[in-house]
Amino acid sequence: MKKKIIPLLAVVLAIGAALTFHFTKYMKDSKDTEELFRENVLSAGYENTVETAFAQTEIYSIIKEHFASPLPEGKKEKKAVIIGYDGCRADVLTQVQKENSAINALLEEGASKKLSYCGGVNFPEKNTQDTSTAPGWCSILTGVWADEHGITGNDITKSLNTKTLLTSLTEEETIDSSVFITKWAGHFSRKNATYLLEKEYCEKNSLDVSFSKTKDDSASLEAFKNEVSREDCADFLFVIFEPTDSTGHSFGFTINNPRYKEAFIEADKFGFDALSAIKERESFENEDWLIIITSDHGGIGTDHGKESIQERMTFTVINKEF
Repeated sequence: MKKKIIPLLAVVLAIGAALTFHFTKYMKDSKDTEELFRENVLSAGYENTVETAFAQTEIYSIIKEHFASPLPEGKKEKKAVIIGYDGCRADVLTQVQKENSAINALLEEGASKKLSYCGGVNFPEKNTQDTSTAPGWCSILTGVWADEHGITGNDITKSLNTKTLLTSLTEEETIDSSVFITKWAGHFSRKNATYLLEKEYCEKNSLDVSFSKTKDDSASLEAFKNEVSREDCADFLFVIFEPTDSTGHSFGFTINNPRYKEAFIEADKFGFDALSAIKERESFENEDWLIIITSDHGGIGTDHGKESIQERMTFTVINKEF
């Protein structure tokens, strides 16, 4: 028995060593440098540069202005959606596909594509908050940085001093309802979740704000499609798809990594299906939709949270001029 076990163990150890070697070699040879990142960003065809990237907090004002502006001729109701690709680097937009791509579909309709940044200040200044999930999305939803909303990193519960657009737009009756769809429990479904107090506030005050935790990205898409299939769907929707973040943590945040590129294509396919569900609404032609696709942060190696340009630069695609 021992004679069989020992060779088998040796084989397992050899395979493990080989995988570790190849992964280490891949990370070393990936050449994920600032210079190469800038070259890739340039080839992605953004309308601005790293130096003129806009703060992700400005998305808040864009949505506010959308709902405050007059309805275009022939339109009867305003709607807005943020489709989030978590952990999606700005240079990965060089991999946008022609088919089944939400980004390509919007760009073909004349959408703008601009660089944005997370972390509190633009690169190369030292960031003032983690380039992580909770600070990134919270900055987008509140329109302020962590010095005001308090979310410097993950696993911190936001106070009610700064409310998200989901709550404030509903509470002031600018919109009737809003919905937040995500699979990550860190947003509002576990201890120290970012929006735990805000969720409780909405429930206590009977605000029509839905916080929907799903089991995976496919379930998030289905929840989104179910919502927009309703005649009177939420006026403001926020859905997050996670393939780029989960793949980046497992195999590396870089377009030199085929798995990361595939994860982006998968996320963009989720986005495309979400976009298609919106356009299939019977009332779509009579609605004024603001559609935003963006990211909370980038990444480098198998992590994010720090101050590299690969972690700081995000992207924003919007179907309206801003």
